[in-house]
Amino acid sequence: MNTQIAKRIAVALNNELSVNDIQKLLEKPKNMDLGDVAFPCFTLAKKFRKPPHTIAIEIQNNLSSDLIQEVQVLGGYVNLFYDQPTITHQVLSQIVKEKNLYGTQQESKGNIVLDFSSPNIAKPFSMGHLRSTVIGNALANIAEKNGYQAIRINHLGDWGTQFGKLIVAYRKWGYQKTIEAAPIEELLKIYVKFHEEAEQDETLNEQARSAFKALEDGDEEALALWQWFRDASLEEFKTIYQLLGINFDSFAGEAFYNDKMAAVVKELKEKELLVQSDGAFVVEIDNMPPCLITKTDGATLYATRDLAAAIYRNQQYGPKKIFYVVGHEQSLHFKQLFNVIEKMGYDWAKDLQHVPFGMILKDGKKMSTRKGKIVLLADVLKEAIATAKRNIEEKNPNLVDKANVARQVGVGAVIFNDLKNDRLHDIEFSIEHMMHFEGETGPYIQYTFARISSLLEKANEHSYEVSFEALGEQAWPVILLLEQFPKVIANAFEQADPSQIAKYALQLARQFNKYYAHNKVLVDDNQRTSRLAFCQCVAVVLKESLALLGIAAPKKM
Repeated sequence: MNTQIAKRIAVALNNELSVNDIQKLLEKPKNMDLGDVAFPCFTLAKKFRKPPHTIAIEIQNNLSSDLIQEVQVLGGYVNLFYDQPTITHQVLSQIVKEKNLYGTQQESKGNIVLDFSSPNIAKPFSMGHLRSTVIGNALANIAEKNGYQAIRINHLGDWGTQFGKLIVAYRKWGYQKTIEAAPIEELLKIYVKFHEEAEQDETLNEQARSAFKALEDGDEEALALWQWFRDASLEEFKTIYQLLGINFDSFAGEAFYNDKMAAVVKELKEKELLVQSDGAFVVEIDNMPPCLITKTDGATLYATRDLAAAIYRNQQYGPKKIFYVVGHEQSLHFKQLFNVIEKMGYDWAKDLQHVPFGMILKDGKKMSTRKGKIVLLADVLKEAIATAKRNIEEKNPNLVDKANVARQVGVGAVIFNDLKNDRLHDIEFSIEHMMHFEGETGPYIQYTFARISSLLEKANEHSYEVSFEALGEQAWPVILLLEQFPKVIANAFEQADPSQIAKYALQLARQFNKYYAHNKVLVDDNQRTSRLAFCQCVAVVLKESLALLGIAAPKKM
């Protein structure tokens, strides 16, 4: 709808502003009394050398469309009131026809690579990893809705000095049978013990460095232990991903790039970008600390590895964009990384984007694996599913497929609790708050969808006619929300912000429930088919909103 309105405004402005630029300026008024959509003229004053109010009046005088019932000017704003019957018919007819494809960009835009989740091998999958995992997956879904082919990469933390520590810890305190019975749990115990002991015994850190050096040099015993730790961890991680409904195209972690870094260092030397600094080699960057490429002993670092990964991914996938969904504490690292790639002469550096997010805090502090102060995601999911199951037993004990619905509702509650927040904000972990299934929650939206699904099943209608008069005035706020769905999807991708979808879904569910509380749907008159069409459209958009967030929509709860 915005496109059609933008075209009319472009004509009113003698096509001196593009339809795309006009679309970006269109906004929703804070108050419905001010119209259904508003066009601010303030940024046009310089271009047209006229006051915003004058430009607004000129648009009002030249604007005509069967979609618009009334045009008002207020200050520098052109406030447009839609023709409600026309818009209602267009929106509902489109959703009934397109179903889950509503809001989908049909034009193929190429590949987008998303680097997300990336837990560390031999460490448990904690709540600290939840944010990258669910934000990254939601962004991949939203990217696909916007016409991209999403390539999901799990850049596992499967290399580094922590493996030296783990090898030393295993040799001192580990037992093969105990670890085989519960790999991550036991590896965490000996990892925490290593740090506790190292505080008293400095030589342990030196032993760990030697053990990692042996691993880097290809020592057979060290490599065998590393492979064992990696395989055991990945099996446990895959159980979590299966529960979350997340799949990856690649699990190529840090170790994958071991044989690709020498070429990067060589290229940096050839391009005369490497500068020696206190025995180490760095790339100097304006207005930032230098980017460390190799240490004094020649060892490579995160930046070297990430350079190799970026170059490999660009060659392998030819992406239009690469998103790095990594916590905001790594912001400087990515600024340095992108800057170095630009200095290397790669024009695709502009297509790299760090998508930062806040932390999940416990008692106001960051969770720490080293100190054993973590909350396991598996435990949280298990408790959420158990809570959902208790609710089902209490409210709908005869529900078919209770275990599957409990899983969908419990897991959905955990995912939505994260994604409804602005991604840059820190979130205080609270299992009690997460388990609330009413209010601003995923289960509230799931329940609204299930309620509509039951209604449609009971009606058993297969053809719909759409009439605004049959719906009544209380349907209009819902119609407006349905009309805005494609724009919400586009904005969520442009701003890399899944919370926009989550907040939208909450708003749509609330507005529909207000309507449903005052309007009967299953009536035996000419209003019935229009109201069922209306309900079907809301169900389609709610289900698609949940799907974009990576949440299932059970038809019965």
